[in-house]
Amino acid sequence: MHPLQRNSLVQASDISLVEQDVSLLRQGFITETQQVIGQKLTRNLGANQILTPSHLQQAEAVRKGEHVVISAGTGSIKVKMPGEALSDGAVGQQIRVRNLRSERIIRARVTGPGQVEAGM
Repeated sequence: MHPLQRNSLVQASDISLVEQDVSLLRQGFITETQQVIGQKLTRNLGANQILTPSHLQQAEAVRKGEHVVISAGTGSIKVKMPGEALSDGAVGQQIRVRNLRSERIIRARVTGPGQVEAGM
């Protein structure tokens, strides 16, 4: 394969599975390509270097300054409003978001690209 840069997102064309003696792998190993596609690299990797779980982290679904959709509600009532992310966040992380209608700053959980959910 080819060298990969730190903070780049892993794509299917960047990786290949090879058979390896797992007793030589001290930092764990990956068995499925789907486990790494879309993940962000924590360091530079050389061509044909073995990729381990310690080389990966979840990529941000929301970036600071990005406009997001804030969802809030209980039961069958859901409200959506525009917001602005005040920090980067991966799916499942809580970030601060400015409600663009009320100008209030709230904490919301990232649910997907450009999507956050406020607890009520």
